[in-house]
Amino acid sequence: MMATAMRPTHVRFGILALMTLATMLNYLDRSVMGVAKPAVVAELDISPAMMGLIFSAFSWTYAFAQIPGGAVLDRLGVRLTYAGSLILWSAATVAHGFMTSVAGLFSARLALGLSEAPCFPCNSRILNHWFPQGERARATGVYSVGQYVGLGFMIPVLGWIVASWGWRSLFFIVGGLGIAFGMMWWALYREPHESKRVNAAELALIADGEETVVAAAPRVPFTLRNIGRLLSKRQILGASIGQFCGNSTLVFFLTWFPSYLAEERGMDWLRSGFSASLPYIAASIGVLLGGVVSDRIIRVTGSATLGRKLPIIAGLLMTSTMVAANYVESNAVVIAIMSVAFFGQGMVNLGWTLISDVAPKSMIGLTGGVFNLCANLAGIITPIVIGLVVQWTGSFYGALAYIATLGIVGAAAYIFILGPVERVTLE
Repeated sequence: MMATAMRPTHVRFGILALMTLATMLNYLDRSVMGVAKPAVVAELDISPAMMGLIFSAFSWTYAFAQIPGGAVLDRLGVRLTYAGSLILWSAATVAHGFMTSVAGLFSARLALGLSEAPCFPCNSRILNHWFPQGERARATGVYSVGQYVGLGFMIPVLGWIVASWGWRSLFFIVGGLGIAFGMMWWALYREPHESKRVNAAELALIADGEETVVAAAPRVPFTLRNIGRLLSKRQILGASIGQFCGNSTLVFFLTWFPSYLAEERGMDWLRSGFSASLPYIAASIGVLLGGVVSDRIIRVTGSATLGRKLPIIAGLLMTSTMVAANYVESNAVVIAIMSVAFFGQGMVNLGWTLISDVAPKSMIGLTGGVFNLCANLAGIITPIVIGLVVQWTGSFYGALAYIATLGIVGAAAYIFILGPVERVTLE
């Protein structure tokens, strides 16, 4: 009675702010290589195909550590897993600045991917533990803006750092900030049932009629059989295929897009300035709008299937418009096309909300790991494909066509494979 009479606290929004900053650092650390790439290539004499392998190395360990990372999360909890991951990936970022060879950079990228792996399974767990279903899409939109804000609004600053102090300083500065934030996370984060600031009314709001989320989650053993059981469910399989396709667009923008502007379009970060940031800003808007539209559809129709799937399908189809950049001369029009495509990719990020809606309650961490593994296979394949295409053809025409095709494939997976958005149960 008292829980319903009192006004709920808003501790969950402070947790959301922490998660947003952590996600921003996560993507900034993996993406600064794209900004540093021209200077790195000039100093170390790296070919496009080899640079594709270096970009790809991050995702080798990042993708294949998703399932073990999810299992570790299910056992150790968010606070310890996230703090440790933050500090380790930031240290790996700093290590980039000390490397003087291709092998050294490759090793640093492997270490970075390994240590960043638990981030999104942690975010999925926090979403389930701290937010009711009706707020999850908007919460996902807010924290996911961090994927794009780091580059979108800081590109001129990052370019200036490289031009003024060299590419190594970029890794030292960004990595140092992450180590400090990892310590801050450990000091501030608590689960709902552990927090001294959350009241009973907010706990009731978070539960929102679902099975209680304020108690500690049961521990589920990591087995290959459990992975197979998850992937046998059409909701998880369809979402994973679609996310692989949508993530290919994100990988392009985080790795090769700066080179595309410089080499194909004759634009560099310092001269192009704000216009080069527009696609990243558009993606930030797409993330936020996707969450708002999704929750709005659910409130109006009562259908989680419509609310979650429609924005994602629309976003995937928008990513396929990227191929139009092959047929225009104006750089301003190219930026506009890329902004539409990246806006669509931002909406696809709603897949993380969808997977939190369908994941079995006892396997949220493992489901997040499986989902992110499939999604981030794009990080292994896409940089290599683009690097080979650029080296063999001398242009990005085939690369843009490849990304556009995957957008159509991803939309088909959400339409024909995924089925109803409802929580999966495993016997």
